[in-house]
Amino acid sequence: MKRTLFIILAVVAVFLVIGISFTSMVSQRSATFNSSSRDLGYGFGGGAPESVAPQMPAMEGPAPAFDSSVTGEQDAYNGASQPQAQERLVIENADLAIVVKDPKARMAEINNLANEFGGYVVSSNLYQSFTSFGKEVPEANIVIRVPSERLDEALGRIKEGAVEVQSENRSGQDVTSQYVDLQAQLKAKQAAEKKLLEILDQATRAEDVLAIYLQVQTVQTEIEQLKGQIKYLEESADLSAISVRLIAEEGTQPIEIGPWKPEGAAKEAVQDLIFFFQNFVDFLIRFVLLTLPALVLIAIPLFLVYLGGRGVNRRNRKSKVSAEEVNSEEIKG
Repeated sequence: MKRTLFIILAVVAVFLVIGISFTSMVSQRSATFNSSSRDLGYGFGGGAPESVAPQMPAMEGPAPAFDSSVTGEQDAYNGASQPQAQERLVIENADLAIVVKDPKARMAEINNLANEFGGYVVSSNLYQSFTSFGKEVPEANIVIRVPSERLDEALGRIKEGAVEVQSENRSGQDVTSQYVDLQAQLKAKQAAEKKLLEILDQATRAEDVLAIYLQVQTVQTEIEQLKGQIKYLEESADLSAISVRLIAEEGTQPIEIGPWKPEGAAKEAVQDLIFFFQNFVDFLIRFVLLTLPALVLIAIPLFLVYLGGRGVNRRNRKSKVSAEEVNSEEIKG
């Protein structure tokens, strides 16, 4: 028993020594690999290799650090994003549905109204619609833009002379925060563009000039996009959109029941009878010339099949009767 226990303890000790030796070897190899990776610039915690990072051109005197441009961009963004006395920027729109006597003429009047107020027509459409009773009436849609400060005046002018105002909706969207944020981004991008242009003027190596030029192009593209968004918000706030649906007055009138005229009913009845006779004659012609020959062509093969089947059936019956007679005679004999 003691011998067995001693052998087990010895085996355990051997495995412990082997495990400790293997762990130390792995740790040394890992440390060697990490140090070599750092020497090559591909460390796990590092960034891109040093050979990939763009080198700044050699310049006489103290060279401006690129971090200053980043700092300048951040400072410009932070400075522009500070709370200031910014006038509220609100986009106001309105939707109308009015009943008028002549939609086409009223659409022309609204067009002239937009020009008079210093706005313009976005879209206009004149078409024919149908009432619930199937009556065809004209209808029109027009969208105009007018200065926002004259929106109430424009709505009043549009509703003047209308038979009925079926609906009127106004909406406002405050885009002040979005507008301020876009302005801050624009100032930051412009500061970055200025720094990049200064570095570009001092660059001497062709590869450095190309790299900085590409960055300048990217920043300038972003600046133009920001300017476009800012301009869109300013124009949308300065000019309110008014969408007007013009409905013909006759399309809203209830159906009128006229006097009863028996002669009209008699005329329609005679006309329907003539149509029925024409249709019946057309049916007879098609039946004689088309349907009947087609039925005959279909019936002939079917009749021949029927005759063949009946002949086979009779022959089988005769054979069966003959066999029964022979059997009966044999039994009697």
